[in-house]
Amino acid sequence: MRRVILGLFTTVVLFATIPTKEKIFVVERENQSVAVIEDGLTRTHIENMHNMNHGVIKFDGDDGYLISRDGYIVKFNPITEKKEAEYKTSKSAIGFVIGKNFIAVANYDDKSVDILTRDLKPIKKIKTGSKNVGIKIYKDMLIFAQMDKDKVAIYRDKNYKKGIPDFQLLKEFRVGKMPFDAMIKGDKYIVGFFLTKAFGVIDLDKMSYSEIKVTAKDNKPVLKVPHFGFWSISNDKTFIPAVGDNKVMVYDNNFKFIKNIDVKGLPVFTSLSPDKKYLAVTFSGKDFPNIQIIDTKSLKIIKSFTFKGRVLHVRWSNIDSSLYVSVNDANQVNVINTKDWFLEREIFQVKRPSGIFIYTIKGRK
Repeated sequence: MRRVILGLFTTVVLFATIPTKEKIFVVERENQSVAVIEDGLTRTHIENMHNMNHGVIKFDGDDGYLISRDGYIVKFNPITEKKEAEYKTSKSAIGFVIGKNFIAVANYDDKSVDILTRDLKPIKKIKTGSKNVGIKIYKDMLIFAQMDKDKVAIYRDKNYKKGIPDFQLLKEFRVGKMPFDAMIKGDKYIVGFFLTKAFGVIDLDKMSYSEIKVTAKDNKPVLKVPHFGFWSISNDKTFIPAVGDNKVMVYDNNFKFIKNIDVKGLPVFTSLSPDKKYLAVTFSGKDFPNIQIIDTKSLKIIKSFTFKGRVLHVRWSNIDSSLYVSVNDANQVNVINTKDWFLEREIFQVKRPSGIFIYTIKGRK
């Protein structure tokens, strides 16, 4: 009897101490697949995920969703790594958002926005006559930009919290020329433009629009606001990779210029650590194999790394001192120890990796 009690006690203790862990999902850019890394090793590959050029993965609870370049939205289970559903919205899709009871996909080719159930059953197709980008959710609203019409459209869900969503046009704003990408910051929808030397800000509570000009050193205008996915915003600073210059530009959160940080090459992507203490910077051209680490307090480069091929993406762990780096033509994901700043591991059997996405499996107490 005593042995049985001790055995049960041991089982309870083991169950109670299951730690939080991460699964790493890596887009295999040229292979229509996703590699799954767990405990530092490539465990499996999810196949037949369509055109993975710029494939994007998002998680919500126990659901994983992936969008392919050729217009497929795929639902999969991040625990079992099995596909559960897929739906083709168009010939070319660019972004999507996950609502509590819907998925919304912004399309390029058939110039529409698709509203689907969480199981990817079609609800509504909003035809816009424009390539659509920068799709976001705020409260009961769906917001997206129309590249060909220089507009931002705001739709409101008439059935908010009542059942199947019914999005109806609430308001449109005329904005700068060729809006491209957007982000939500608080109650502000911030949209960037290819052909206007500024970015637009929509106050979603007041339904008002304004433009902010971004200037660099000596009040020189920034010639092009880049993809917002390349920006990093900390508690008190905004970091923007300069377009066509070997610098990372630093602003306060009111977009007043602070300084330029000189970096190794032409910066493409900046990624802020979860504690916002460090910024990783990737590069293009001859400096593709490099990343540099910036201390966000001192605004100085503290470490540089060179890899065996082109670095396409980086992702900081949310639970430990790891920075994951996809090295595309070396077919590797490398892991940097961010506590002592050294290359800790090279993970193989990943085919042409690009985007890295992390699913957190919460431990049990």
